[in-house]
Amino acid sequence: MNHLSDNALAARVARDIPDGSYVNLGIGKPTHVSAHVPEGREVIYHSENGILGVGPTPPDGQEDPEMIDASKRFITAAPGASFFEHSDSFMMMRGGHLDIAVLGAYQVAENGDLANWATLDQKFPPAVGGAMDLVVGVPTIFVMMRHTNRDGSPKLLRKCTYPLTGLGVVNRVYTDLAVLDVTKDGFQLVELTEGNTVADVQSATEATIHT
Repeated sequence: MNHLSDNALAARVARDIPDGSYVNLGIGKPTHVSAHVPEGREVIYHSENGILGVGPTPPDGQEDPEMIDASKRFITAAPGASFFEHSDSFMMMRGGHLDIAVLGAYQVAENGDLANWATLDQKFPPAVGGAMDLVVGVPTIFVMMRHTNRDGSPKLLRKCTYPLTGLGVVNRVYTDLAVLDVTKDGFQLVELTEGNTVADVQSATEATIHT
């Protein structure tokens, strides 16, 4: 099977973010999306640690240790960016002031349930952070993830087995193998990574893929 790189996957997600959107990028792979705004669009990126207007990653040697996002990744401020305290940032998330959140995931179920903060084998799992606030307060949730675990086991399931972040919250899933919408009937295929077949992707997915 053909697999998209993280950067190519980030660019694919960016294509679906409309001009003028306010977007939160979750930790990990989603942070790459900010580097791929299509030409002619303006997207305002929000980071839950207190910035609206996240700019591109600074060049090597020009990092400011006080300019980081929620992933502790070095960032720059886009023109017109604003800074605020943590509580204001969470009010933006909870109050419906953001359009889209792009989150990573350990598992997504065919009904849109999301598990992205803890597994069953972690002795000391991290706190859930802002993910629960985002899935409740943001109307559109995109998930960006690898299609399978390192051992090849599926991450798109009939039912999540890890602790849940939210129930029925995911709208679309972007993986290295395919793009799928979450519908009332389950996972609906939007597109395949070039060179893959439906059978290829289904073999890496526990839940049924509808075409």
